[in-house]
Amino acid sequence: MKCEWKTVVLGDICRFQAGSAFPKKEQGHSNGDIPFIKVSDMNLSKNTRKIYTANNWITKSTAVRMKLRLAPKESIVFAKIGEALKAERLRELVYDTAIDNNLMVAIPNQNIEKGFINFILENIHLARFAEGSALPYLRQGDLEAISISLPPKREQKKIVSILRTLDDKIELNNNINENLEQQAQSFYQELFVDKADSEWKEGTISDLGTVVGGSTPSKARPEYYTDKGIAWITPKDLSINKSKFIYHGENDITDLGMNNSSATIMPEGTVLFSSRAPIGYIAIAAGEVTTNQGFKSVIPHPEIGTAFVYYFLKNNLSIIEGMASGSTFKEISGSTMKRVPAFIPDKSSLTRFNEFCHPIFEKQKFLEKENVALASIRDALLPRLMSGELDVSELDI
Repeated sequence: MKCEWKTVVLGDICRFQAGSAFPKKEQGHSNGDIPFIKVSDMNLSKNTRKIYTANNWITKSTAVRMKLRLAPKESIVFAKIGEALKAERLRELVYDTAIDNNLMVAIPNQNIEKGFINFILENIHLARFAEGSALPYLRQGDLEAISISLPPKREQKKIVSILRTLDDKIELNNNINENLEQQAQSFYQELFVDKADSEWKEGTISDLGTVVGGSTPSKARPEYYTDKGIAWITPKDLSINKSKFIYHGENDITDLGMNNSSATIMPEGTVLFSSRAPIGYIAIAAGEVTTNQGFKSVIPHPEIGTAFVYYFLKNNLSIIEGMASGSTFKEISGSTMKRVPAFIPDKSSLTRFNEFCHPIFEKQKFLEKENVALASIRDALLPRLMSGELDVSELDI
């Protein structure tokens, strides 16, 4: 019952711990050493809410020498400053971990149900409590003073069970898709790298598909943009949406916006490739889309197929990056993209590869759509469960 809930502050149910600067001169390795989580690592685990790995490690002797307080496993790590704070990404640590000084962890007390603190922090939106406009930051004391409503532990357990069930299904789908991705990538390696035929024709990306740029309708004309219109993708959309297939970005454009810009409608199956800021975000259009000028996308020729173009771009990313130019930031121009060296396999090999990838892509697309639906359900349930609007006291879980 809601009457059994009590008002507490976060400092009553968890303690907050900030990180330390990374010791650059003493890096360890993943074999037996300690992972050191930086802000950039918060995206490593894609859609899962846990951090399983890191790009940087330190030795145990370094941790002792620096007197580092490790963040214990099952604590919740989040950014405490800057743009990463605004993104409000929360991750659960799978191992005892060192963290960067731009991060902070919430370490729950024993009287809190395992996992419940994650949902508390997600529900209150930490960025709302940040100070500073140009460079927002969180103060530990301010976090400790945040007031929340806390249900009895038996209800905490039920709430965690409901939300974790959805999270676990999303993670399972991600793991299935990652396994399928490895199968397709391995078959590409076997068929087109390890067993490449010296007789295959040499050409350019233009022999694989039509290279298409993008455009941005005037931002000064609000009538050019809408919530539901023609899909319009930016590199920022791909930085947020880690899915392989993309339907829409943050904003769509209207027919009027389309007609008053040089944006081009590209068909389903187009391989989107960001050509600047940064180079190399890759996704597949799940329907008709347009993009801004930060893309040099490839509409595959029918005899080549989406699957081959997709893995060709992924496998040759370093070559494409090496052809970029620019002093302020590197960019691949349309003419350069068209000149990227490519090989054209025989029809039999392409058919074999596309037939192998077709059911894989369909399964991945289905599971990604399912994850969107599951995440929507979870996001709708979270505030209602955490406020007590949905009473779980009588549920038998």
